[in-house]
Amino acid sequence: MSMQVTSSRSPRGSLVTGDIFRQALIDACRKLLPQYQWRNPVMFVVYLGSILTTTLWLQALGGHGEASARFILAITLWLWFTVLFANFAEAIAEGRSKAQAAALRSVKRDVVAKKLERPKYGPPAIPVSSAQLRKGDFFMVEARDMIPADGEVVEGVASVNESAITGESAPVIREAGGDFSSVTGGTQVLSDWLVVRVTSDPGHAFLDRMIAMVEGARRQKTPNEIALLILLVGFTLIFLKTTATLLPFSIYSVEVAKAGSPITITVLVALLVCLITTTIGGLLSAIGLAGIGRMLRANVIATSGRAVEAAGDVDTLLLDKTGTITLGNRQATGFLPKRGVTERELADAAQLASLADETPEGRSIVVLAKQKFGLRERNVNELGATFVHFSAKTRMSGVDLDGRQIRKGAADAIRTWVDAKGGGYAADVGTLVSDVARRGSTPLVVASDSEILGVIELKDIVKGGIKERFAELRRMGIKTVMITGDNKLTAAAIAAEAGVDDFLAEATPEAKLMLIREHQTQGRLVAMTGDGTNDAPALAQADVAVAMNTGTQAAKEAGNMVDLDSNPTKLIEIVEIGKQLLITRGALTTFSISNVSKYFAIIPAAFATTYPELNALNIMHLATPESAIFSAVIFNALIIIALIPLALKGVRYRAVGAARLLRDNLLIYGMGGVIAPFIGIKLIDMILVHLGLA
Repeated sequence: MSMQVTSSRSPRGSLVTGDIFRQALIDACRKLLPQYQWRNPVMFVVYLGSILTTTLWLQALGGHGEASARFILAITLWLWFTVLFANFAEAIAEGRSKAQAAALRSVKRDVVAKKLERPKYGPPAIPVSSAQLRKGDFFMVEARDMIPADGEVVEGVASVNESAITGESAPVIREAGGDFSSVTGGTQVLSDWLVVRVTSDPGHAFLDRMIAMVEGARRQKTPNEIALLILLVGFTLIFLKTTATLLPFSIYSVEVAKAGSPITITVLVALLVCLITTTIGGLLSAIGLAGIGRMLRANVIATSGRAVEAAGDVDTLLLDKTGTITLGNRQATGFLPKRGVTERELADAAQLASLADETPEGRSIVVLAKQKFGLRERNVNELGATFVHFSAKTRMSGVDLDGRQIRKGAADAIRTWVDAKGGGYAADVGTLVSDVARRGSTPLVVASDSEILGVIELKDIVKGGIKERFAELRRMGIKTVMITGDNKLTAAAIAAEAGVDDFLAEATPEAKLMLIREHQTQGRLVAMTGDGTNDAPALAQADVAVAMNTGTQAAKEAGNMVDLDSNPTKLIEIVEIGKQLLITRGALTTFSISNVSKYFAIIPAAFATTYPELNALNIMHLATPESAIFSAVIFNALIIIALIPLALKGVRYRAVGAARLLRDNLLIYGMGGVIAPFIGIKLIDMILVHLGLA
């Protein structure tokens, strides 16, 4: 199967396309069926009220209505619009997810797999359809072959084009026996060959799970969403019971007073709909779907909505040092010559030994020599030199030039090499090596023939701005913990420079697991990233576990999120998206509950026929009781449409404490919820009067 996922990165400024909008209108009408409506108890009450007023309107057409057919029809239509608008909000959110999933599904195709009877490269290979591969089967892929299924490399090494799932064009290396042994179906081998063991059955591959989650078809409500829904149902039942008692009370009052007329059922339904929290009830599902969509646009696949929500409650982040806090590539920062050797001589030899070294460390040595002493890069072809490339066995590299042998490498490797040539290891060189290690850096020793010249200091460079990011997290109440395999001295130096709150040095899988459990027993929610098989236990234990797409299958199965970019710093962005989801839900809930100003419009108008004295409470000076009720119902419907962009885009997140966040939420959305109905209902009433509808 082949796939291209570049469309998943839709423009951030474009919330809805024309196709999504048109399909959402169709889906909104389809969702008017009872089997869809009962899933949302708040809107189901509005749905039943719409059916009831529709019946009353038909009765009024027959000449037996409780009010004019025109008034009942107007209320009925806007009640149906309220239900329709809530359906539309959910359909828009689903449509955006379905569009992203369609981009995956439309290009997914079957390919021929070279199935093997045993995990060994070479013939005989049996050509079968990729759909026939089962978990535990083996297949081989060669240059230009599409990988037919998710799997684990058991033999070989090859470069793989994963742009279909990551959107990045740079190829990656996949090999057996390491933390980069996982391959994904639909990616393409660019060079060499691989033997792969299938790790999932058809329909359960990474892409299939990705489509199902993005599409929202299997999205389960999260605990926070369920708790909020229970609260809204509670409010709805209270208002339903209260409203139901008003009709007999109104009838009794009219009989006693011998004046006025009892409240109508149509008005009671309108009153109930305006009292219950229809705003957040109609937008609740859309907010949850939009949160998963925002994760996808960050190129993160959340395998559960619960994980997205939990990301917003995280208060402890476990971050790997290399590639997350540091650049991941050590950089040369200084030349430290031994006694009797000048720094320039050391720099010249180090640069010569690094000319053919294409590693980031090697290039940084060449650049540092150029910057400090003006030593220009030599033309490799003109030198006539023989370069010795680095190998894991010798742990050094260098050059043979003009009768000289120059080497750079690990201290003990260079010492052995010099001793074999009859040279010696000066005491001050050992001191330089120890000083560099004590500072948290890596020493590289340089030698020319039998003489050691000095030490190059390689340092893990802390990423620019990372200290400020950690300060932001601290203001959010989130503790940062750096995890590294370095010794305690090195770890302490980097932790201090990066500004993390704590660190775990010489980390083992058991130590990571124990650290997570320790924080969880203290009532903390823990997030971490990982890519290796040895990270799997800790990922399985963490509340939010982000596995790198470049990592092993074990890591991806243990995590509840997969970062397609394999960028460990993405964890910070994930936490921010999770918090934005919770803040958006809280903001719109606050707005909905604080709409008490609607009561000042609809309650006096609803009982004006029973208690004419209540007209004194018409503080908004609405034209008539009918126009007041009509305006409140229209506002109640339109505010759902007005807030759809906010539900989809989310409330802007800022790194502030919980107390400040609560205060701002109440001030902006609480006061907004109080003021907006006064303005909206009055404007609608004025428009109705102007159009002659009141």
